[in-house]
Amino acid sequence: MKNSIKIFFIFFLLNLYLFSNASSNEIFKFEVSEIQITQNGNLIKGYNGGKATTNNGISIKANEFEYNKLLTSLDAYENVELEDKNRGIFISSDNITYLKNSEIITAKGNIKLKDKRNNILISADQISYYVNQKKIVAKKSVIIEDLKNNQTLKANEIIYFHNNLEIIANTDVELSDKKKDLIINTDKIKYQKKMGKIITTGKTEAIIHSKYKFNSKNVVFLENEMRISSFKKTNILDNNFTSFEVGSFDFDIINELLKATDIKIIENIRVQIDQSNKLYFETGFFDLKNRKFDATKAEINFKRNLFNRKENNPRLYGVSSKQRGEVTSLKKAVFTSCKKTDDCPVWRFEASEIKHDKLKKQISYKDAVLKIYDLPVFYFPKFFHPDPSVKRQSGFLQPNLKSSNNLGSSLSIPYFYTISDNKDLTINPILFSKNTQMLQNEYRQKNKNSSFIVDIGIVNNFKSPSTNKKKNINHLFGKFESELGLKNFSISNLNIFLERVSKDTYLKLFGDNLSDSEILPKNSDNLNSGFNIFLEDNNYSIYTGANVYEDLTKMQNDRYQYVLPFYNFSRNAIETKYGYLNFSSIGDNTLDNTNKVKTKIINDTNFKFNSHIFENLGVKSNLNFYFKNLNSLGKNVSEYKSSPQIELQSLIEFNSELPLIKISKMNNEILIPRASLRLNPGDMKNYATSERKINIGNIFDINRLGLNDTFESGNSITLGVDYKKENKNNKDNFLELKMGSVFRDNEESNIPSQSTLNQKNSNLFGSINYRASENLKIDYNFAIDDKIDKFEHNSIEIDLSLNNFVTTFNFIEEDSEIGNTNIFENTTSYKFNDANTLTFKTRRNREINLTEYYDLVYEYKNDCLTAGIRFNKTFYEDRELKPSENLMFTISFYPITSFEQSIK
Repeated sequence: MKNSIKIFFIFFLLNLYLFSNASSNEIFKFEVSEIQITQNGNLIKGYNGGKATTNNGISIKANEFEYNKLLTSLDAYENVELEDKNRGIFISSDNITYLKNSEIITAKGNIKLKDKRNNILISADQISYYVNQKKIVAKKSVIIEDLKNNQTLKANEIIYFHNNLEIIANTDVELSDKKKDLIINTDKIKYQKKMGKIITTGKTEAIIHSKYKFNSKNVVFLENEMRISSFKKTNILDNNFTSFEVGSFDFDIINELLKATDIKIIENIRVQIDQSNKLYFETGFFDLKNRKFDATKAEINFKRNLFNRKENNPRLYGVSSKQRGEVTSLKKAVFTSCKKTDDCPVWRFEASEIKHDKLKKQISYKDAVLKIYDLPVFYFPKFFHPDPSVKRQSGFLQPNLKSSNNLGSSLSIPYFYTISDNKDLTINPILFSKNTQMLQNEYRQKNKNSSFIVDIGIVNNFKSPSTNKKKNINHLFGKFESELGLKNFSISNLNIFLERVSKDTYLKLFGDNLSDSEILPKNSDNLNSGFNIFLEDNNYSIYTGANVYEDLTKMQNDRYQYVLPFYNFSRNAIETKYGYLNFSSIGDNTLDNTNKVKTKIINDTNFKFNSHIFENLGVKSNLNFYFKNLNSLGKNVSEYKSSPQIELQSLIEFNSELPLIKISKMNNEILIPRASLRLNPGDMKNYATSERKINIGNIFDINRLGLNDTFESGNSITLGVDYKKENKNNKDNFLELKMGSVFRDNEESNIPSQSTLNQKNSNLFGSINYRASENLKIDYNFAIDDKIDKFEHNSIEIDLSLNNFVTTFNFIEEDSEIGNTNIFENTTSYKFNDANTLTFKTRRNREINLTEYYDLVYEYKNDCLTAGIRFNKTFYEDRELKPSENLMFTISFYPITSFEQSIK
């Protein structure tokens, strides 16, 4: 009986619940495990899982429910799942609120919303689903994914109309399309998916095919046509670091076709802006994939240092232009390198067509006219020159037109030929008006660890004024350098070099006509051939080889000096507790003047103490010991005996100085008395007649005589003083005085007499350097004899500049033992303005009362043109070289070429 009562009671409650739920809530139907009804039936709560359904096809599953009957508001908590079967919307979340009267569903926490019909997934911190409006609003960290098309859209807020597939995204918007390799970042997007149309508002960045980066505003992207466009100013950067700045654009993504207006292209923006080429076009159509374009009203500004002249502005103008691959052509075009001004450029080329071939690295012209200050000067039916942005390209180089009394007028047109990546050749034919021809050829090869250069010149029909006979002459210069790569050395280099001419005055006659080369002899009277090897490791270095010297001013039999072999060994200093120990060794075998032979090996060891005696008194001192081992053998020379000799020599040096400093309000004054005591217990080689000069710059050097096989004999003390007064506010304003002299106990007959160090009291050597200002500089060097009554050496250099007037005087006078020289030089220039300068140079030998040359030059110069008139008169005569008097007109167009014309 009791069980029957229980069953009846449960059945009664269940029916009461279902009846109450059905009769009082026709909006929601609940199926829950537990239920609580309060507030007179207006608040219903469900627990322990359940389900709520509506009459419009929406069902909600959750752990808990709370329904407010008066507000028709349902809240679902924990593991909430909402499904709108009629519209294909599914939402999972931590919390969902359903306002039934307004048909608004709001979800918060771990939200996932899926539009099953369109296969779209949305996640956000908060989502509002407007059921009747078929609209979804998602906020904060919103991600919407198009699972079918592999698209992702991120934003702070997204409005999604799931019926017509329209999306509006706001604030920090990023659209990513992996299939199309497309990323768009912007402030706002309106995405009409059915139409395949994306409209952005505000700043927009688009990355396309991981190759192009667009920065623009208010962009339209047509998804089906794969086109992107904007009427706003846009910057486009490709993966070759080429920048396109355009006023408006339309870009066909698939074919990489760009149509744009107001176009500015900057190549290689990684470098400084003036180091890049810049192109401007009014309108243009660009095939970026195939490197083609057609444009109107073009301007190409090459990088500023294209011709190694930063002040230039090399540029091309054209009415229309096109590019096919690496060739850019401009119609009705103008080229100049002059800087931009309001006036017409100093010079320019006007042509019916100008082509710039980057592959050939060449600029070519058709029907070109060279204009100077707007006046036509030359006409060229066809003309080209290498693109100066590269160093190696086959083609003609700058022609040269010169003149001299000895050779007459000459014309050369060098041709540069590129054989391969590491080999090239310069052919330089030169024609002279005196029926002489010259051909100079220079071959260059650069390998990974070596290089080779050879310069060969042949002259036909040279007529010598001394013999009045025609003769063919030639030259041969060469150099080979190689890194040997020896494992035991950090550096191991081999150099082989050759210098040869068939006529003694060859370089003086033809040197100015030869093309510039690093292997041309530096001295026109001396040649050097041979080889050397340099080896170095962490502790020592070795320099060895052989040399053949040829003095072209001497007789044939006595002109050669052979040094073979020679070596120079140097050990890095060894540091000890008391100082530094140094060791070096040199040796050579020399044959000169036909039959004079000298062989020597010299070992030098020295120890320099690091102790400072009397340092507590402010005196700086140091003690040094020098030892020399000379091994020698000679033949027909006075310095060495004909039998092997071994000699040991030593020298002791004690140096001391006392710096005194005075600091005042305006100046710093430094006075340094110094002394150097030298003791040589042995003798020295006889160098009495050798030419050796002493000055204040080397008087305190340990090897002031420049002799490596002997020490300076005798005992001596060198006394000197340095004084300097400088302005504290202007370091360039100073007065500096230096003086020094050598005193010894006995006269030394083996010391070079020209130095005056052989006497008990040497000359007094000194210098005065005065900088009154930036406009006046005076450098004076002197030597006074031991009786202080005669100047044996005077040299003074004065630099004076007053506004646009600059003059430099050099005067050298030597007398008595020091020499017999008396030279005066002057260079004076006056700059009328930035473009016009007058310069005068002269040199007079007062010893023989002869002016060696006059040089008067007027020059007009701006950034791209230099023109001048030069009058030159020389009185120098050397075999075939005769005194000359020339009047020469020069003009140079940068960077094209230069012309010179001389009137004798």
